[in-house]
Amino acid sequence: MKTIHVDTIIQNIKEMCIEANYYLSDDMRNALNQAAACEKSPLGHQILEQLKENLQIAGDNQIPICQDTGMAVVFITMGQDVRIEGGSLSDAIHEGVRRGYTEGYLRKSVVSDPFIRENTKDNTPAVIHYDIVPGEELKITVAPKGFGSENMSRIFMLKPADGIEGAKEAILTAVKDAGPNACPPVVVGVGIGGTFEKAALLAKQALTREAGTHSDIPYVKEMEEELLEKINCLGIGPAGLGGTVTALAVNINTYATHIAGLPLAVNMCCHVNRHSTRVL
Repeated sequence: MKTIHVDTIIQNIKEMCIEANYYLSDDMRNALNQAAACEKSPLGHQILEQLKENLQIAGDNQIPICQDTGMAVVFITMGQDVRIEGGSLSDAIHEGVRRGYTEGYLRKSVVSDPFIRENTKDNTPAVIHYDIVPGEELKITVAPKGFGSENMSRIFMLKPADGIEGAKEAILTAVKDAGPNACPPVVVGVGIGGTFEKAALLAKQALTREAGTHSDIPYVKEMEEELLEKINCLGIGPAGLGGTVTALAVNINTYATHIAGLPLAVNMCCHVNRHSTRVL
């Protein structure tokens, strides 16, 4: 049995909120460098170089990469032999987010009610997803999600007869409909299977996968590669101003589903695909 005090969790969540907003992960930075090297449009290449410069400035000056510092999405993978002491795990996560956004001078974008829309002034509450697994480790992934791209996300309740080709068409439709509004170049997170809500969660989790890696399932890997090529042939380009790089990656997660359905969700993120992971 491993014991972790809530103060440790609060401190780590605080640091991760700040870290994710100041520094883009190495995999995303490499993906952006590769995109700039292969972009054929002069304007598109210029935009990608400006995005790279922006990343450098953010890291050097300890300021957010983007003015939208996102809504904190936190994935918790908790070993069943871990014991939390000193308080509630959920409360500790929310407190860590509160401290991260206030002490890190990050923009507070969360409202307490979807219609009354009064700002909570500390970017809480976070959105928390839990997974209980064997072992005595606590894995935390903090993924602050900006809403320019979030608003372009889609869910399709396809028929089983639509098959793989129908799934591909749905993903391409989502990207085409988003156009410049998702702030390309984007990472396209896709969830296929499960139920209505499970597909959306799979898509969100797909965004945290390291850019450049692929599914272990051969046919899914082929889909990822084919769709990335097709998306980059759409001509949307960096900032939606035309070019050969519209997406940096297509990440697809799948899950078992019902015989009567084929749920598919697309969750897009701009190149500021922020995520930070720690294991306690």
